[in-house]
Amino acid sequence: MESTSLIQIGESVHASIPRPHAAMKELLEAGPGALETTSEQLDFIISLISDQIEHRADYLEVNVDDFGEDDQQVAVDMMRDYTQLVRKHSGNVPICIDSSNNDVLKTGLEAWYENAPADISVPMLNSVTTHTVDIILPLREKYPFKVIALLVAEQDSAAGGIEGADKLHEMARRIFDAATGNYGFQPDDVFFDTTVFPLAIDMPMMPGTCGYTYRAFETIRLIMNDPDMKGVHTSLGVSNCVKDLPGRKIGVCRAYLAKAIEYGLDTAIVNVMHDYGLKPTAPDLMELVEAFARQDGSSETSQRAMELMGLFCQACRKPK
Repeated sequence: MESTSLIQIGESVHASIPRPHAAMKELLEAGPGALETTSEQLDFIISLISDQIEHRADYLEVNVDDFGEDDQQVAVDMMRDYTQLVRKHSGNVPICIDSSNNDVLKTGLEAWYENAPADISVPMLNSVTTHTVDIILPLREKYPFKVIALLVAEQDSAAGGIEGADKLHEMARRIFDAATGNYGFQPDDVFFDTTVFPLAIDMPMMPGTCGYTYRAFETIRLIMNDPDMKGVHTSLGVSNCVKDLPGRKIGVCRAYLAKAIEYGLDTAIVNVMHDYGLKPTAPDLMELVEAFARQDGSSETSQRAMELMGLFCQACRKPK
């Protein structure tokens, strides 16, 4: 069973999820003022906020990037409105402003603090990379916030395999040094996302290279045991691990999170309605995830992971 001390970032107000997307779309089409006028769709979004709080969410993530694909200003405007909506209904549970667009991140941060009470909770931004550190982190001078730093390996390729955990650890140290040395962040303000890769396709690109799950977990271990970075956090978007799996997705997420916690993970972006930390994991699913966590590049570990994935898929597809 996972630790109940896990920091949980509730993922439900996310435009990539079909039901919230549909509600957001209707509210967007309703025009200005839709988030201030009672409607079925607005009630649904508000219920997502309140339900996640009841299920122990420490942060409430909001992502509207799907609506900015054709016009980024749409996403900017929506983030401003949804940030204010969360602040109104969250009972001071902080927002996690999630976007790949720097303007959206900045707008959400500004909206959280606009006319805010002095005791407003400190929000989180998701995310920065080595390329955006000097764009986003200077906002700290005006607006306190915590930050998720996404560790993206730039040299991964089908020809050369993937970079190892040591490379991501070095990247984390560079971001940490910039955040704490240049921009006034404390270690507790920094969360490192070592990136989740779908288990269904986590097979080494070439012989002798490790798997993505192995690298993600080993990077967590390196970061959380680095004495120079003591106090930082590690985070994963757990639901990404079950993409394209034929079944038992909640159970696999539960096992994946439990295994990641063994490596030192203390924060996760999850569906908090699944009550992580309160229900046991299935032994066979723990075995499955562990096989992928051990894919260190040897043929034996890769064969074991493929064997268990094959058995898992076969069992999920059996006629009922």
